[in-house]
Amino acid sequence: MEKRELLYRGKAKDIYATDNPDVCVMRYRDDLTALNGGKKGSFPGKGALNRRISDMIFAFLETGGVKTHFIKTINEYEVLIRKVHILPLEVIVRNIAAGSFSKKYGVPEGKPLKMALLEFSLKDDALGDPMISPSHAIALELVTEEQLNQISGVAMGINNLLKALFDRVNLTLVDFKIEFGTGSGGNILLADEITPDTCRLWEKDAGVKMDKDRFRQDLGGVEEAYREVANRLANY
Repeated sequence: MEKRELLYRGKAKDIYATDNPDVCVMRYRDDLTALNGGKKGSFPGKGALNRRISDMIFAFLETGGVKTHFIKTINEYEVLIRKVHILPLEVIVRNIAAGSFSKKYGVPEGKPLKMALLEFSLKDDALGDPMISPSHAIALELVTEEQLNQISGVAMGINNLLKALFDRVNLTLVDFKIEFGTGSGGNILLADEITPDTCRLWEKDAGVKMDKDRFRQDLGGVEEAYREVANRLANY
């Protein structure tokens, strides 16, 4: 398959067209960003690690019945994906208070939530990805009511699958952000990536952070944490 022009450049990934109008190449870069792009960094091989982690997680989710944009791995940094129209909605699932949630609501970081919490944000960097309600999402025509109901159900199912997966490798899934898109037939597909860039993962017993918070909070050991997550998943 022939890789063609750049279609989209994100904070840490690039999307390229191919000679098949329904298929794209997604290339992971070594970039690290935080604080809505206000803090930037990198480390060699970061893109390859995230590609490896996300591929394993997407393959696992597919076995659990989740439909995704992932087709196959091409090389260390690139994968083939189904071309989707990304819905302008970020979907966040929280199991434990952390990050902006703790700051916004005054909840101590690390406090388990009584139930898994589903949140939505408008996917718009210029506006700071503001949190919105389901009614906002429908009224602003970001999604239809039917799409929102489907996305909500899939997101909570993904949470159950991922909690079980990470529990097996001695990690606690604190929260995560995912994105969805519509494919050529209008089907809703899980898109983007699931990596330590988009999840908060803590050591089950010690509570050590194994995700992008190590970069956000200048904790050091970012590469080592990402590599450890990849190795644990590969050895599961």
